[in-house]
Amino acid sequence: MFQKAFLSIPISLRFMLMSALAFSLMTACVKLVSTYNIPVFEIVAARALVSLAISYADIKRKKIPVWGNNKKLLIARGTVGTLALICVYYAVTTMPLAEATLLQYFYPVFTAILAFIFLKERIQRSTLVCILLCLLGLLAMVKPNLSLHDGVVLPWFSVFVALLGALGSGTAYVIVKRLSKCEDSSVIIFYFPLVALPLSLLLLGNDFVMPNVEALILMLFVGIFTQIGQVGLTKAMQTEVAAKVSAFSYVQVVFSALLGIWVFNEVPSVWTLIGGGLIILGALINVLFKSKPQ
Repeated sequence: MFQKAFLSIPISLRFMLMSALAFSLMTACVKLVSTYNIPVFEIVAARALVSLAISYADIKRKKIPVWGNNKKLLIARGTVGTLALICVYYAVTTMPLAEATLLQYFYPVFTAILAFIFLKERIQRSTLVCILLCLLGLLAMVKPNLSLHDGVVLPWFSVFVALLGALGSGTAYVIVKRLSKCEDSSVIIFYFPLVALPLSLLLLGNDFVMPNVEALILMLFVGIFTQIGQVGLTKAMQTEVAAKVSAFSYVQVVFSALLGIWVFNEVPSVWTLIGGGLIILGALINVLFKSKPQ
């Protein structure tokens, strides 16, 4: 019964669910690593090193060219993705996990707009309704926590950086969608750590902190979960329009909230539950009322 129900889920949604869970686990590991006073740039570099090794091995397994065809666009994807990642990691390490994830999830709005402008993808009605409901959910969850009348006050600089990360993520995903027409998914994934590693080391400078065994293990898992998330995301982008795939990914909010409760004892407020309900409703509308392409 479970297997039949699972197989009935669209393949793009299955890939996106895998990606969302992996990225949620990755951000939880990042937050844990930060408690060992490891700089954000060092965490990014560690993630990139692990992902680079796994990606290179995967390319060799497939016996395909390493460097791809559109090198300029591949490098652009890696650069934009790296800058977005730095912003996301900063937000995760300076804010509660659920709130940091929610602010990151403004990126589907940017993705839908950018995909419409640059990829000429029509935004389906179900996707538009999903995005609107999810935005209302995000506002319901975040706005009360920006108020001095609430017990939790989010740092404005962290909020701004998180939104910059969302913009960068939306841009990177649109580039991935364009690259997926001419590049193998493994090559697209490979270029992300290929750019992220030297760039993060350059920004790290002399601030390197020698991690202990526990921090090293956590940073290893950051890289592993990242790789799983990247594979799921890239595969989903290759099987569905960018705006709809982005709407699917809102389920990461639920995963992050559960991890926040379990690992960090960050119990969601009533506003968080209301907003989360709107987000889930939007995701269900997006899946159940998917219109057929014209």
